[in-house]
Amino acid sequence: MTQLQMRILIADDMEAHIRRLERTFSGHEDFECIARASSGNEAVTLAAQHQPDVILMDIEMESQYAGIHAAKQIHEKHPHIKIIVLTVHKDENFIFAAFQTGITDYLLKNASDVEVIEAVRAAFKNESPIRPMIAEKIREEFVRVKKAEASLLNIIQIISELTPSELQVLRLLCEGKKRKQIAEERCVEYETIKKQINSILKKFQMPDAAKVIQTINDLRIFEVMRKL
Repeated sequence: MTQLQMRILIADDMEAHIRRLERTFSGHEDFECIARASSGNEAVTLAAQHQPDVILMDIEMESQYAGIHAAKQIHEKHPHIKIIVLTVHKDENFIFAAFQTGITDYLLKNASDVEVIEAVRAAFKNESPIRPMIAEKIREEFVRVKKAEASLLNIIQIISELTPSELQVLRLLCEGKKRKQIAEERCVEYETIKKQINSILKKFQMPDAAKVIQTINDLRIFEVMRKL
């Protein structure tokens, strides 16, 4: 019985790495390297032309995110093609950006030949695992999001307790206005603005206005409020 071959396209701008992968697959009868690309743009073209089963895609080629942009285009036009990112980048920004394109798996270039072979076979069978590194990044992101949600709800609650005057002063502070400018704009005494800012700090339980401003601007509170 003839063994079904997995047709592979390798996209990498490093010739040495392409040759290493080709040698790895050459020792297995169920793999066939049908094409090689040295850029993301070329990978998109060759994917359409050859319709491989699996693509091993580097990220940083002609640009920092070339492989990610290519993966997105390929997945949109040929969703049946499995894409495995094979890269040196283990930063969560690259990982999440890659998975958002619809890739199947994410491996680091220091993965062993056995790991690469197993990853391709798993992708071909729709059995790709969630790797420990990816699971940890997901857990960290979940914790970060939950903390941000809790912080946002807390800030919204505090803002709801501000007086209309305090809210206006806070908005002007977040716009970069100085206390004297705010007093002039609101046609009130400078001391009145100082008292209102002190009241704001007490409600936020923060030591200085700079910390409050940073928190509000990081969460884009007034930007969201303008859209309501």
